[in-house]
This record gives sequence, C-alpha cells and structure tokens, in this order.
Amino acid sequence: MATKREQILAKIATTMATTTGVTGRIYRSRQEAFARNEAPAMVIEPGPDNAAPEPVSTCKIDWTFTVVIAIYARGAIPDQAADSVIQSMHSLLLADRSLGGLAMDIWPSSVDPQFDKADLASAWIVTTYTVRYRTGVTDLSS
Repeated sequence: MATKREQILAKIATTMATTTGVTGRIYRSRQEAFARNEAPAMVIEPGPDNAAPEPVSTCKIDWTFTVVIAIYARGAIPDQAADSVIQSMHSLLLADRSLGGLAMDIWPSSVDPQFDKADLASAWIVTTYTVRYRTGVTDLSS
C-alpha cells in the first residue's frame, strides 16, 4: 500500500479535478514545459514532510507535510487570469479539511507569484498548503 503522504497527494489531485478553468490539466510533478494552449494548468508536488519531535504515543507519529500547488497561467495580466483557478482550488481543498479522512487538517501557507516576460506574459502562482496527518510508527501507510 502507498504511504499516507502519497495517498494525500493522490486525494488532492482527485479533489482538484473539478477546479474551474483547468479542464483536466492537473499534473503530478510535471517536468515538461507547458505549451501556450495548455494554460491554465496546475502542478501538484510534495514539499517537506516533517515528523513531530516526539511520537504521539508508542505507536503513532504526527507529521506536517507541505504540498506545493503551482498554477500556470498566460495572458496580458497572468496573475489575474489565474485568480478564478486559485479561488476554485482553495474552495475545493478546504471543503473537506480531513481530505477524506487521510489528514487531521489542511491549511493554506503561502501564495507566491512568479512572472515570465515571454512574448505573451506568463506566471506561476505557487501556492503552498500545510497538511497535518498521523501514521503508525512502523507503517507509513496507516
């Protein structure tokens, strides 16, 4: 069985499927550049995953996991073009803060716009969310 971390990333990708404006352009850790006609699109990547310094008990560990969701957009004002995608994504993610029972909580951490002055302006709006979850001491899947 996959680790709880991987289960959380898969759940987030599934939850994002109905995000306004991306029509299926949601990727896990995509390495290829986006073509102009692929915007807007989203990329979901794992960030740091840190165990609490002390176990909850002899059989449980609490984790704090950063999930990075980048929204790629193009347009005269690309951050404005990404705004409805960000709003939809945020509403979907926080509608079930337990992520279907996988997490104790999910909460937004930051929004960091990055711009590229190409022949048609583009932007990566990098959003981060902190997910708190718990696993067994000897089993990262439960």
